[in-house]
Amino acid sequence: MITADDVKKLRDITGVSVMQCRKALEEAEGDFAQAKKILERNQGAAAAKKADRMTKDGLVVVVEKDGKALGVELLCETDFVARNEDFVKGATDIANKGLESGVDEAKKYAEEVIPSLIQKIGENIQLGDVVEVSADHVGVYVHGGKKASIIGLKGGSKELAKDIAMHATAMGPRYIKKEDISDEDRTDMMKVFEKEVAESGRPDDIKAKMLEGKMNTHFASLTLVEQDFIKDPSKTVKKLLEEKSADVVSYTYLSVGL
Repeated sequence: MITADDVKKLRDITGVSVMQCRKALEEAEGDFAQAKKILERNQGAAAAKKADRMTKDGLVVVVEKDGKALGVELLCETDFVARNEDFVKGATDIANKGLESGVDEAKKYAEEVIPSLIQKIGENIQLGDVVEVSADHVGVYVHGGKKASIIGLKGGSKELAKDIAMHATAMGPRYIKKEDISDEDRTDMMKVFEKEVAESGRPDDIKAKMLEGKMNTHFASLTLVEQDFIKDPSKTVKKLLEEKSADVVSYTYLSVGL
């Protein structure tokens, strides 16, 4: 006969619901090892059933130590689950595994953790981006668990790296500098602005200057170092870096839903 103590013992080991534990023990005729295998099998089945459901919410977790940061995006269906204690712990455990052993190990560990979370929580859960940054100074800024930036600096200080990470999280630049802008982005925006300029009715020499101005303004808005620094708009991030003898060598932006 399956007792309440038996169910509690299996629940303490696996973390799944009382009903699922009781059913597994009944199917296994009280054999704990077999019941655990049944629950593991059911985890895989539950994950497969939910795999097509949209994961439009989630959590961004970043952990750091000794000039290295590891960021993880764990996706789910609702904000309610994104704040669930087990979900938060799962995302944090994956991030800590990555900080200790690297991105590939974090992804492998996630494959073990996620099916269990799906069975416990009842939503589709997917691993999003997993990123790693190492530099002289690493700065991290996470906003509300939904978006984060990781900045790696050569020179400067950890405080400066964190300030720039805060700026990047707020402004969401796509590139570090203009030279990093993709040819595809350049071509696409050139076509848009050429059409706008052509419709202006201005002389050709004015059109050329208008096009150049529009391109420069647009691409400056996309690049971290060309943006006005959010804590002191009188200077650009580039100027701030020059003053502190620092360079941004790495920039990563994570955002749930992007």
